[in-house]
Amino acid sequence: MAKNHAPLSAKPEQGLGRRRITSQQLFEAQNEVVIEHMGEEYRLRITSNGKLILTK
Repeated sequence: MAKNHAPLSAKPEQGLGRRRITSQQLFEAQNEVVIEHMGEEYRLRITSNGKLILTK
């Protein structure tokens, strides 16, 4: 499956100033992403039931 390398088009919610990114944009064709926060790595993954789990 080809990966789409287009930049994320995060859009702020109306009047709230928060970005909204779909899980499809975030994960692309993967089931897990690594998020670096304050020098620590966190893993965000999609379970077999379609739920999201964040672990350190």
